[in-house]
Amino acid sequence: MNIETAKIFCDLVEMKNFSRTAEVHGISQSAVSQQLAQLEMDHKVQLINRKKRPIELTAAGQIFYQACKDILERYDRLNSELAALKQSTCKIHLAAIFSIGMHTLQPYIQKFMSVYPDVNLAVEYNSAKDIYEKLLRGVIDIGVVAIPRRDRNLEIFPFENEPLVLACAPSHPLANRKTVDIHEIQGEKFIAFSEGVPTRRFIDDILNRYHITVRYVMEFDNTETIKRAVEINAGISILPSPTLRNELANGTLRALEFSNEPLFRPTGIIVRKDKSRSKAAQYLIELLRKE
Repeated sequence: MNIETAKIFCDLVEMKNFSRTAEVHGISQSAVSQQLAQLEMDHKVQLINRKKRPIELTAAGQIFYQACKDILERYDRLNSELAALKQSTCKIHLAAIFSIGMHTLQPYIQKFMSVYPDVNLAVEYNSAKDIYEKLLRGVIDIGVVAIPRRDRNLEIFPFENEPLVLACAPSHPLANRKTVDIHEIQGEKFIAFSEGVPTRRFIDDILNRYHITVRYVMEFDNTETIKRAVEINAGISILPSPTLRNELANGTLRALEFSNEPLFRPTGIIVRKDKSRSKAAQYLIELLRKE
């Protein structure tokens, strides 16, 4: 006897009707009769008195019915417990570069946790190089990086296009402006990302496109240190505007939009092509991705 047969027998007893039981289970009435006959043959007892209308259980049938109900209740409880265990132990490991993780990513994380509060979501901040390496080794499940690079083993989905602005100290001559022509930063002292950081290459390409030469006076691998150097007026920088919210609110930095054209830093979600994902992980990717 299997679980489905037990369900059919219990429904037959409770509905007292072969045709209605067949309809509920999407099978023929004769199939219900055959399964009942097979049960009686297997256990060498008569379970239902077919001469009575509506049908009645025999003494053996009553015992069999109670046992089936107990089995089905235990089976449902088992499934519920397994489902709860699976949900509570589901873990998603996400890594983002620091500037995205600290600023742009937070509202998405909050929304995800409101939908999947029991999922163990581990978020860490790494360099782009480390994120690619960990993702390919299977250490993390999802990566979020700036200027994502193509890799045959990875899928890339668009995330936010972060506006790029000119950041300067309140004491800088440009500080009281709302916009700036990019040519005005020609020859300025510039606080840059370290060479090898994807955003550095991206900004260098923008400057080269406009034939702009700046004086690199400091180089750092993260936005937080760059901002501290700009705050003391050691130079200007081009940074994603979401990373400046706190400094703009506190008045420690100024941000100017470029009048030449809107400039954006593309960011993306990266995942391994060959790795299976849980329902929760797939939801998180869909929540993050932008078309």
